Amino acid sequence: MENLIPADDFCTYYKVEYSFINSLEEYGLIELIRTEKTKFIDINKLHDLEKLVRLHYDLDINLEGIEAITHLLQRVEDMQQEIILLRNKLSLYEQTL
Repeated sequence: MENLIPADDFCTYYKVEYSFINSLEEYGLIELIRTEKTKFIDINKLHDLEKLVRLHYDLDINLEGIEAITHLLQRVEDMQQEIILLRNKLSLYEQTL
């Protein structure tokens, strides 16, 4: 439980509606960990959740927009990883020549 933050505490600290957190979970954008009555946020996912909160509250982007943005950002990250892999393969190939 050391790496978990109660969702209620997160909402209070960031002045976020609890329903927003639930909506993010329904859209599959975050994963909440449940115990008997309490929902928790993994501290390792806190940065991602803060980003989603800023997109919604600071930039006034709706949940569908946030979903599209996170999907595109994930694709960019995947492509960057693929580029790194291909560069490493190319470098290895060039060394054998």
